[in-house]
Amino acid sequence: MSSVQPGPGRPDVEGRSVGELIGELSGDLSKLMRQELELAKLELKEEAAKAGKAAGMLAGAGVAGHMVLVFLSLTVVWALANVMDLAWAALIVTVIWAVVAATLAAAGRKKLKQVNVKPEQTIETLKEDAEWARTRNS
Repeated sequence: MSSVQPGPGRPDVEGRSVGELIGELSGDLSKLMRQELELAKLELKEEAAKAGKAAGMLAGAGVAGHMVLVFLSLTVVWALANVMDLAWAALIVTVIWAVVAATLAAAGRKKLKQVNVKPEQTIETLKEDAEWARTRNS
């Protein structure tokens, strides 16, 4: 018999079968994985809450920015109404906004066509992993 005493980092394994030890190890690993998963969920939940608050603030900023554009447009219409008929002033501002909208839509469509939704790098890495596993088993 050995004189090493069980303690921290040294479990008492005397008198236990290999099957029991492997079962205990498997249970411990399973418990550790569950705990790690719970920790990850908690962290993600906290980060999602932060992201939600930030998104709400950005949405509020978007609404406020929209209101700025509406009132700025009205100001331009009234300023132009001092030198021309109100209807023509409103039409000019409307046409300006139509040109801005068309330009942004065209630029956005062009950028959207460049988006690749296929995860090329991940697919390549998975193929490399599969090849490595095949060559390792051979």
